[in-house]
Amino acid sequence: MYAIVNIAGKQFKVTKDQFVYAPKLAGEAGASVEFDQVLLAEAKGTVSVGAPLLAGAKVSGKILGHVKGDKVIVFKKKRRKGYKKKNGHRQDFTKVMIESITL
Repeated sequence: MYAIVNIAGKQFKVTKDQFVYAPKLAGEAGASVEFDQVLLAEAKGTVSVGAPLLAGAKVSGKILGHVKGDKVIVFKKKRRKGYKKKNGHRQDFTKVMIESITL
């Protein structure tokens, strides 16, 4: 059984007991969250597609913590001008464990 769910503007294919690194969500570690924007679900070989969402379908999970992604280096340079600028960025993510999918 799996589902495609919209979490904070991004689509994830999730199954039960799976870890998902979603964009940073409000809530503390240990809090439970529910995602009701289910776009597609599969159970026992039957695929249900929403138009655009499945009515009554929910995916519930638990926030395990807030983490940061890998560092991305942003380097700007203009040749022959002596202009160089180096910057870094680390995106914030929330680690969520999917506990159940209900249709």
